[in-house]
Amino acid sequence: MRTVLVLNGPNLARLGSREPDVYGTATLDDLRKACAATAAELGLAVDFRQTDDESEIIAWVHEAADRQLPIVLNPAAFTHYSYALRDALAMRTAPLVEVHISNPAARESFRHNSVVAAVADGTIAGFGFGSYRLALRAIADMLPGDG
Repeated sequence: MRTVLVLNGPNLARLGSREPDVYGTATLDDLRKACAATAAELGLAVDFRQTDDESEIIAWVHEAADRQLPIVLNPAAFTHYSYALRDALAMRTAPLVEVHISNPAARESFRHNSVVAAVADGTIAGFGFGSYRLALRAIADMLPGDG
């Protein structure tokens, strides 16, 4: 079974209590369970992680490149300024889909720019946890053969 890294950046551990009008009331654990269920339907396994630490998420991206693992990535605030994360993602060796729970283009102007979008296969945003389900389906479609 092919493993997909589902990586989540800063403040996403606060889902459920952080700006529920924007992010809803479901928790990070609810998101983990939804991703695992979708992955199982697709014949995939997920390795679900969250960090507030830029160096840790970059290390995970390096691991994915070394192991040729596809990534579903919600870079959160790193989306808008982390050139170090962007450069690490440019070294990827498997599909990469950027995801966002909300639609950054419909929010504050500083959220409109993604420095990682140019190195991703695509971006899915604005569908709540559905963004992750759609991203996992896109990854499954991009994987060769039986994975």
